[in-house]
Amino acid sequence: MNLLFTLCGRAGSKGVPNKNIRAFLDKPLPLYSLSAIDLYLKDAEDVESDIVVNTDSPELIEIFENSKILKTDSIWRNEDLAGDFVAKMDVIKNCLEEMESRKSKKYDLIIDLDITSPLRTKDDLKGSIEKKINGDYDLVFSVTDSRRNPYFNMVKNDDGNYVRVIDSNFNTRQEAPEIFDMNASIYVYSREFLLNENNLFSGKCGVHKMYDTGILDLDHENDCELMEVIAEYLINKKEEFKEIYDNIR
Repeated sequence: MNLLFTLCGRAGSKGVPNKNIRAFLDKPLPLYSLSAIDLYLKDAEDVESDIVVNTDSPELIEIFENSKILKTDSIWRNEDLAGDFVAKMDVIKNCLEEMESRKSKKYDLIIDLDITSPLRTKDDLKGSIEKKINGDYDLVFSVTDSRRNPYFNMVKNDDGNYVRVIDSNFNTRQEAPEIFDMNASIYVYSREFLLNENNLFSGKCGVHKMYDTGILDLDHENDCELMEVIAEYLINKKEEFKEIYDNIR
């Protein structure tokens, strides 16, 4: 089975300046994703893989090139894929097309790991890939349990009156449909789906559920500070997070 791992990150950031190249608990943030790939591949049988970094940041490329974890290829991101409103799926598709041309091979699965999501485990990656292989899905992505439910305890402004986001008569969370948050950590695509579609939900989707406090969106500086507090706790208390941290070199 041929796997392509993609690591995509633009230069700069409006919310957190240069978040893709910052240090996280004194180690480069992007290398947490590379460490997870390395630990997964050490246990994977009958797998061939390539890893590609897609970016317009020389500093990000340098971080991966200087790492002793795994060798990566790099694609310099075209300007038309570097705007604020470019869908990440388009960038991943560009990775696939470029790497298949460069390596003269076809990939069975394309696995994207978000650089700003350091708190994933080897088993999260393994579970997501196995869910895609064993299930009838075009795409598998990671989720966490949602702490709010639009059928029960989320409201919106309806002409000055605040009502439930989704109209319902549920009086307890247990009555409402189960809701998950997409945490943007792991996406596993089939080749055909990625090449032929432009919307995540145009195919059949499966999910892999991750540890629910393991991911925050890094949109503000205080998000980074809180994430480091969570990360330090998890690394000290849970071996599966510690091995990702210890494997970075």
